Amino acid sequence: MPSPKWMGSKGSPLVGVQGGNAPLAFLTPARNAITRGMRYLYHLPLSAASRKVRLVLTEKRLPFELRLEKIWERRPEYLELNASGAVPTLLEDGGLVVPDPGTICEYLEEAYPDTPLIGRAPAERIEVRRLVAWLDGTFATEVTDCLVGEKHLKRLAGQGEPDAAALRHGYIALRHHLQYIGWLAETRKWLAGSNMSLADFAAAAHLSTLDFAGDIDWSISAPAKDWYARMKSRPSFRGLLADRVPGLLPPAHYADLDF
Repeated sequence: MPSPKWMGSKGSPLVGVQGGNAPLAFLTPARNAITRGMRYLYHLPLSAASRKVRLVLTEKRLPFELRLEKIWERRPEYLELNASGAVPTLLEDGGLVVPDPGTICEYLEEAYPDTPLIGRAPAERIEVRRLVAWLDGTFATEVTDCLVGEKHLKRLAGQGEPDAAALRHGYIALRHHLQYIGWLAETRKWLAGSNMSLADFAAAAHLSTLDFAGDIDWSISAPAKDWYARMKSRPSFRGLLADRVPGLLPPAHYADLDF
């Protein structure tokens, strides 16, 4: 399946929603004067990558303030923080800039280990990372980019109409991947095993974005629906359920904890 038209020729986002592929897996000092005493997360409400980081920050009880970043505007001030122009970007209260969702989550796990989300045993950590890589790689490319990216982010960025082939591919892939998530939820307590982990938050971030857009038929997998109901009942989910996007009204069940 070719990359959707709103993506680059090699799948790197033109509008940077999934974090991009720029070589930014390191920490850099902020170039401009930073407001001290507050942690900021530059995000987009319909960015699954941003949602994942929001969930992790809240689950770890780390206070932060959201800053909406319209990445298609390519603001020079933001490009100084993250040269890829992608979201999310975390700006720590001491001026430390952490770009890329994967880098941010690894950083938060190392810097704030009291609420571990990547597991403790080697086998558990491998499974968590395997699922996160699948969700933020294959699932993002085949489903989230093809549906949310084509139908909504393209419109916001002024990049034309959705590609019909991408939409068809996205809905077909969503059915298969949702069944796999359901199988994981049915055979394990949480997606990666006995403990809730980053894999659960990565999956919930993608599914909440798709659910906001009304793209999920939950009848496809009852176990996936039940697992997602548990996830969105967590206090860390409240901010996502309160999200609103101009011109896009979520379905009535989106914020309903009992579906």
